[in-house]
Amino acid sequence: MNFVTMLVFVLVIGMASQLVASRLRLPAIVVLIAVGLFVGPITGIITIPAGSEQVSEFIGLGVAIILFEGAMALRLGEVKRVGHGVGRLVTIGPPIALALGATFAHYVAGLSWPVAIVTGAILVVTGPTVIVPLLRQARMNKDTASLLKWEGIVNDPVGVLLAVLAFQYFTVAQGRSFWEIVVAFLIVVAATVVIGGLGGWLVGKFFRSGLVPSHLKSPLLLVLVLVFYQLGNVLEYDAGLLVVTTMGFVLGNMNLPDREQLVSFKESLTVLVLSTLFIIIPAQLTLSELKLIDWGIVAFVAVLMFVVRPVTVLVSTAWAPMRWNDKKLLAWIAPRGIVAAATAGVFGPKLEEAGYEDANYLLPTVFLVIIVTVLAHGLTLGPLARKLGLAADRSNGLLIVGASPFTREVASVLAQHDVDVLVADASYRNLQPFRMDEVPTFNAEVLSEHAEDTLDAPHLNYVLCASSNDYYNALVSRAMGSKYGFHRTFQLATHEESLHEAKRLTLQQRGSFAFDGNSDSAMLQVRIDEGWSVHTTKITADYTWADARARLDADGVPSMLIAGVSEDGTFGLESLEHPLKPAAGWRVFYFAPAKAQHRATHLADTGSASA
Repeated sequence: MNFVTMLVFVLVIGMASQLVASRLRLPAIVVLIAVGLFVGPITGIITIPAGSEQVSEFIGLGVAIILFEGAMALRLGEVKRVGHGVGRLVTIGPPIALALGATFAHYVAGLSWPVAIVTGAILVVTGPTVIVPLLRQARMNKDTASLLKWEGIVNDPVGVLLAVLAFQYFTVAQGRSFWEIVVAFLIVVAATVVIGGLGGWLVGKFFRSGLVPSHLKSPLLLVLVLVFYQLGNVLEYDAGLLVVTTMGFVLGNMNLPDREQLVSFKESLTVLVLSTLFIIIPAQLTLSELKLIDWGIVAFVAVLMFVVRPVTVLVSTAWAPMRWNDKKLLAWIAPRGIVAAATAGVFGPKLEEAGYEDANYLLPTVFLVIIVTVLAHGLTLGPLARKLGLAADRSNGLLIVGASPFTREVASVLAQHDVDVLVADASYRNLQPFRMDEVPTFNAEVLSEHAEDTLDAPHLNYVLCASSNDYYNALVSRAMGSKYGFHRTFQLATHEESLHEAKRLTLQQRGSFAFDGNSDSAMLQVRIDEGWSVHTTKITADYTWADARARLDADGVPSMLIAGVSEDGTFGLESLEHPLKPAAGWRVFYFAPAKAQHRATHLADTGSASA
């Protein structure tokens, strides 16, 4: 097939693999590699020559985009919490991992020292493209997640640079002493950090100046990332990865007004690039190379997971002020990703060209490491983190933004019935009644940098924006929707004067309306003043929610369904667009006048919260 047809085919099967992985709740990288092997060496549907200069350059550009996007997600506020651990993992950890990995690659896998050292350097990386999606699935607490994320993103360019150093020492720079190469390399590293740091700052200032129209910022930033990557490579082979990582970190912490727009664009592009690269790279393998995997390489992978990683973490973090459970988790979790695969795909063929015959083992060895670690660590991260108390058992509760008498009613009754709930408000005074009710609170602006660094609620899966300000509710709903899902982020209905469709905010600018879609904050406050309260009852096969509602609404004043908990304990919030369907075994929470509640006294289990 021609180049264009092949590219379209790769894009289609790459995105299809992402969808399949999402439905099966598997790490996407596993499905992508499997598909790449199938369409490449197994069936020969697509043929991509290993060592092709054009393919290597394309892979390099893709990795640069991925690392830049990951670096933009690194926040300085996280360093204040986990800097003691991150610093050791990215400074002391890589040399230890390199030394141990190279030693076992030589003595266990049987590789020659030059190939073993390059292999050890490549496997220093821990794959942020794998770690970050796994962290989302595992519902990790922020500190532990930050440790894994920072190590993965920072160590990727570090591992590549170590591999470059080893590669150059055994190939193009054999006439120079080791220390001459190290000194020259450190100078290059310092220069690339300056280029990336200063360049990122200048780009940020340029974007803030207003000289660039908003619709051009994202595509222009993409072009600048590729330009800086190439500049770094002109200075030193593969130094561009360090340049763009530094550039992304600087830009991500400059508080640009349109940062979210830039990050969103890069995230979408990264998914596309990742899907493409993980089809192309395994497709470069041949069946003969896959057959090179023997028991020595299998044993090396096992030693890498059960000896090299634990020793690296425990030694590098010794005496660090870290929780012991964090060290345990880090000692096990180290999946490799796209950077390891891309680097092996570049250096393996070049080492063969330089005369190292066993370099053909490099790519299949690295792919085996990727597949095994992604499967083992991807499937065990969540259960292990929960066992160690570092992750929520499940996301099943409600975050309420806005303290008021109505939200106090809701939060108190939910908490009394063991539903996880957290109330956030910038006013300490407004939260005082909630603390009296022993309801968990968060006293800060939820959209602040402080909240981004400290609001840790992986156990919650719904958001209710319930302040008296419609536009603030809309702002928070849009901001929270990208994290919790827009189908689980709701706001109170807008006030009566803005209910007219042509006069109110569109759905694209706000959240979906909670409850019956008509109850705004003013109406709810009036009902609270009239004595309405939140009640709960259990639904049975003989007494349905329709039966209960008929009794509650006998006076013609309709009660309002608030939320429900299904028989298996799953919490759900009622909304106009996503209505609940209470069935037998459910516990429902509703807002109704006191007299309606008295009329339903035969219900088995009833409770209310006092104002």
